[in-house]
Amino acid sequence: MGAGNLRRLLIVGVSVMLVFPTVGQAAAKYKEVEVSDGGSVTGKVSFEGALPEDAVDLITITKNPEVCDKDPDHPGAREVVWVDVEDGALRGVFVFIDKIQEGKKWPEPEGGNYVILQKGCRFRPWAQVIRRGPIVIRHSDGEGVLHNINTRELIGVEKKKKKVVKRTMFNFGQPDPGDIMEEIKPRRSAYIAINCEAHNFMFGYMMAPTHPYAVVVAEDGTYSIDGIPPGKYTVKAWHPRFGVQKTKLEVPANGAASADFTFSNKK
Repeated sequence: MGAGNLRRLLIVGVSVMLVFPTVGQAAAKYKEVEVSDGGSVTGKVSFEGALPEDAVDLITITKNPEVCDKDPDHPGAREVVWVDVEDGALRGVFVFIDKIQEGKKWPEPEGGNYVILQKGCRFRPWAQVIRRGPIVIRHSDGEGVLHNINTRELIGVEKKKKKVVKRTMFNFGQPDPGDIMEEIKPRRSAYIAINCEAHNFMFGYMMAPTHPYAVVVAEDGTYSIDGIPPGKYTVKAWHPRFGVQKTKLEVPANGAASADFTFSNKK
């Protein structure tokens, strides 16, 4: 290869690196600092109107019923609740600050690791926020039960007129009880879906933002995000079925701002 061609290839390579930053470069945009006079955002996520007809699925259990079929109200089937509403509160919603560039440190996960637990042929928890990087996949259902965990990055969640693209990050069979460690490495999106390819009634969701200002709402739909540097922000709420809502607000020093969200089945 001539020197001129080599020089052109190097220029193209550098240009591609500048236009399409790596995951590591994207993650480096968030800077952990000591937050003084930090504020908070609190609120509640609600649901109004009638539930969609398919808010709950009842899926027949055809594999490992001796382990998976433990619901006395639905013998032989698994109730999968896609839209979980109790007293007007919408559960399973992620609330987060969008594009915050610096702030508090990531807290250490309980037990030292983020964990996807497979127990009773369920993913526990159904929804969780994790830091990008290693996660423990824990199989607790005993010998003879094959789980096949498939994690997929959901690209285009916030593009209402485009179909969501599901990019598999890892997909493997886990035949025996015990732990396996894998890396969560999203390329373009923080939204992640989980399912088991061996059991068609096992589902869950994760969110892996580049910063720690993200939470899953409590059982009563409330949430609180603290340690926020004073300033103006966009706060978003994501429900896997209904998509993303957002609002703008200002967080005062040593004070609290409020942001409530209401979802419905209206198109």
